Amino acid sequence: MQYFMFNKPAGCVTARSDAVHRTVMEYFPPELASVLHPVGRLDKDTCGLLILTDDGFLDQRIMQPGQHVSKTYFFYALGSMSPDKKRRLEDGIAMADFTTRTAEFRLIREYRIRELEAFMPPERRDRYMRNPDGAAFSGTLTVCEGRKHEVKRMLEAVQCRIFYLRRDSIGSLQLDASLRPGEYRPLTEEELRLLCERI
Repeated sequence: MQYFMFNKPAGCVTARSDAVHRTVMEYFPPELASVLHPVGRLDKDTCGLLILTDDGFLDQRIMQPGQHVSKTYFFYALGSMSPDKKRRLEDGIAMADFTTRTAEFRLIREYRIRELEAFMPPERRDRYMRNPDGAAFSGTLTVCEGRKHEVKRMLEAVQCRIFYLRRDSIGSLQLDASLRPGEYRPLTEEELRLLCERI
């Protein structure tokens, strides 16, 4: 079996093929792209840790919501954080279609919106910069379900809007900080053990 760590850049989709958008498979040579598949998904505008493998059972074992494997995301968001918002994020938020499980939130730093202009998606930058002195912050959120758009929806539920999102870990497996966006490498035996230790 082959297992690769990929630092997914924003702007490509997590799919084997797509008629419109560039896919994560296009970063791999044809001989690998023909046999690998992504484990789980990251949104087009989300970057960070993605595993690709030819192990047909890995996705079911670690990425399905019912497996409760933790995933940690770093983000920049518009808005401000308060003790009550933090409590809501960590205790669980009732969405229209499900209630989030307990999570772990960490506030890293508070900013003014203008300080984070470089991290904003170009198509929304002008709108966000209409209030350059507004509040923004960075943080991490660790969830154990990984439902579609879950992290973004959780922050929106407490009146904050994520504009940069990066997955930094799956379980105990950390994104290699030396991998630049678009780069990949094989998992080491120790990393594979870390990835699968919750299975």
